[in-house]
Amino acid sequence: MERRAVPREGVTFYLKCLLFSYMITGLLLMLLALLLYKLRLSEQIVSIGIIVIYVAASFFAGFVTGKKRKEKKFLWGLLMGTAYFLILTVVSFAVNRSVDDLAGNFVTAFAICACSGMLGGMLS
Repeated sequence: MERRAVPREGVTFYLKCLLFSYMITGLLLMLLALLLYKLRLSEQIVSIGIIVIYVAASFFAGFVTGKKRKEKKFLWGLLMGTAYFLILTVVSFAVNRSVDDLAGNFVTAFAICACSGMLGGMLS
């Protein structure tokens, strides 16, 4: 069985996809913060907004990667959603220096990011 390596430009492409998905995350979080400030949104609405942002960013990364790969799109979307989640986890841990906030929603956030990335890959 022959094993193919990911071409060098492929790694750069995946990193760019993740970068753009984090740019989307940043822009949408700023919009959510503005809405929170102007409309005095409840905590529940803000939590839903954050989940929607995770879904949108992971979906984008999976969708673009699926368009590029053309084979096993769902798997590449799943990998991009997982990579998005792992970077999110590392950054969250680096900022908070604690796993208390992260542990409560860890599995749920992972499932949301991985599944939405996979869905993006499948629909590409």
